[in-house]
Amino acid sequence: MRKNAIHASRGDRIFDTVNIILLLAVFLVVAYPLYFVVCASISDPNAVASGEVIFGPVDVTLEGYEKILDYDQIWIGYRNTIFYAVSGMVLSLLLTIALAYPLSRKDFKLRGPIMVMITITMFFSGGMIPTYLVVSDLALLNTVWAVLLPSAITASHVIIVRTYFQSIPKDLTEAAFIDGCTNFQTFLHVVLPLSKAVIAVIALYVSSSLWNRYFEPMLYLSDRNLYPLQLFLRQILIQNDLEGADISAATIQEQQYISELIKYGVIIVSTLPMMLVYPFIQKYFVKGVMIGSIKG
Repeated sequence: MRKNAIHASRGDRIFDTVNIILLLAVFLVVAYPLYFVVCASISDPNAVASGEVIFGPVDVTLEGYEKILDYDQIWIGYRNTIFYAVSGMVLSLLLTIALAYPLSRKDFKLRGPIMVMITITMFFSGGMIPTYLVVSDLALLNTVWAVLLPSAITASHVIIVRTYFQSIPKDLTEAAFIDGCTNFQTFLHVVLPLSKAVIAVIALYVSSSLWNRYFEPMLYLSDRNLYPLQLFLRQILIQNDLEGADISAATIQEQQYISELIKYGVIIVSTLPMMLVYPFIQKYFVKGVMIGSIKG
C-alpha cells in the first residue's frame, strides 16, 4: 500500500452510503413496475387479480404470448409503427438539420427573425382543433402523412442541433473554405461527420416519440390497417377490444381470461424493441446533449 494513499473520511463514507441507499431506492421504484409486468405476463390472470404476484410469477403460463403471436392486429401494428418510427426519424432529421445548420451560421442574415419565430412556437401553439382542421384541409386524414408531417420538426430539436453546430471550431470550416469547399461540401464533409453524437440523440428522441405515439393516430386515422402498435395496445388495455384475435369460439368467461392474459404480454412485446435499441445509443446521450448545450 502506498504511504500517501488518500483515505476517505468518516463524513465521505456516510455520504457515499446515503447516496448508494438513495440510488438503490430510486432503481427499485423504477425497475419494479417493469418487473411486475414481466411476471404478470407469464402468470395466471386470477393470481394477478388476487394480488398473489408480488415477488415473482405464479402458475407460470405462456399462453398469453401464444395468443399474441397469433393476433394478426399486433403484427399490423408492428409493421406500421416500425414504418412510422423509421421514416419519421429520417424525415425529422433531414428537416431539423437543414434548418439548424443555416441558423448556426453568423453570416445568415435572417438568423435572428427565424429563431424568434421558432422560439415562439415553444410557448404558443394553435391547439388540437386548428391542427386537425389544417390536417383535414390538406387532405391528409387517414393517410400516413397525418402521423409523420405534423411532428416532423420540433423547435427544441432545432435549437439543440443548432447549438451543437455552433460548438464546432470555426477554424475547421474556414480551412475547408480555403481549400475550395462550398457551403454544402463543408457541411457534408466537415460538419456532419463531427455531429454523429447529437444526430444519434435526436434520432432516438424522435423514434421513441413516434414509437409511443397513439393520440395523433387516434385523431387522424380510421383505417385499422394504418393503426400503430400503441393504438392497438390502447384498445386492448382500455377498451378490451380483441378484434382479430383467435377467441371467437371461447365463452365470455374464457374471453375475459384471455384478455387479461394478453394485456401484460402486449405491454412487453410493444416496449421490447426500444429497450433493446436504447443501450446501443445511450453512450451518445451525455456527449450529444451536453456538447449541444454549450454555446460556441
